[in-house]
Amino acid sequence: MATQTGHLKLTYEDYRLIPDDGKRHELIDGDHVMSPSPTTKHQRIARALLTALTNFLRDHPLGEVFIAPYDVVLSDFDVVQPDLVFVTTAQADIVTEANIRGTPTLVVEILSEGNRKLDETIKRQRYEHYGIPEYWIIDPALDQVKIYRLTEGRYGQASVLSLEANDLLTTPLLPNLNLPLATLFTSSSPQQPAPPK
Repeated sequence: MATQTGHLKLTYEDYRLIPDDGKRHELIDGDHVMSPSPTTKHQRIARALLTALTNFLRDHPLGEVFIAPYDVVLSDFDVVQPDLVFVTTAQADIVTEANIRGTPTLVVEILSEGNRKLDETIKRQRYEHYGIPEYWIIDPALDQVKIYRLTEGRYGQASVLSLEANDLLTTPLLPNLNLPLATLFTSSSPQQPAPPK
């Protein structure tokens, strides 16, 4: 993770001038933050979660889910690209042709060693600041999901779900969603070839 520091804050207009180099570029309180492209396990988890949420939302049309790279413009100085974003039908007006402009209902970040501090500390503070109701941090190294829910304007202690405990991922934002963590983490393992007959 590389950060551009200085007294002059960058804006969304500055951000739009950054060339597309395959890396994730974001603005955090006016500072340019860059993360390397994600790992294979990260991508498999993102795909599994996107598939599960897309299937759920097809049967329960509560909103729309988006996947990175996709800008979420929280302000002129905070432009992020969460791994997944959920926006309820009631908030559909924040979804524009180019990006999301405003506060989504749920954001999801999948950790990698290069972005752990960014996602667990810096982004969590910014998401709390902007009042995002729920924030999930998926940890591929530990096979865990941390869930932060906004209560009285603050994220309380995270609920920690683990594959080892056979936990189900649920949220009041998506009633009737009961997603086994095995769906995320076992699908992130390489597929074994079928044994010869």
